[in-house]
Amino acid sequence: MSAPGGEAQRTPLRRELIVDTAREMVEQEGLDALSLRRLASALGVTAPALYAHFASKDDLLAAVAAAEFGGLVEAIQAATASLEDPVERIVAQSHAYVDHARAHPALIQLMTVFRPGWIPQPAAPELAAASRTFEVSSVAVQDAIDAGLLRDDDPLMVGLTLWAAAHGVATVLASRPNLGEDYEAALVDSVVQSVVRGLLA
Repeated sequence: MSAPGGEAQRTPLRRELIVDTAREMVEQEGLDALSLRRLASALGVTAPALYAHFASKDDLLAAVAAAEFGGLVEAIQAATASLEDPVERIVAQSHAYVDHARAHPALIQLMTVFRPGWIPQPAAPELAAASRTFEVSSVAVQDAIDAGLLRDDDPLMVGLTLWAAAHGVATVLASRPNLGEDYEAALVDSVVQSVVRGLLA
């Protein structure tokens, strides 16, 4: 489309467009491939134009991670919406995490750079969206503890144990071991069910 003077109109540079383009670049080429210079080139602008929307590359990465955490929360909520039993919800949200991580391995790598606010790790930047994701997934854990269904009454330890298992099997499968679709699905179920059974009272 051309302006009255004959010059092509440029799509206005919006924060959402920058985040979406950066996300696509990370997903397709990996976290290390993202640079502000390459991103600016893909958007048809100069790198300094990005600083009107983001203070730094780290600020941009935090925005991309926050958007991805939002997608993970939606996946967890969708997987557990029809379930009342807290243990069934724990299993379902563990599977939802694995599915999301396998679909977006590079973005999961980016998300693990950030931390919920309550983890005492000063070297890692806090991200509110990370805290929100853990809070959503911790509801089923707390419900199971309150109902006396788990042998451990520390929701943080239980939550981290479940995350370690789900993230671990997702990482293994992201390495493309070529076990076959059915066997890989069985492996995910075996890991999740084994860990959950081990946590039961």
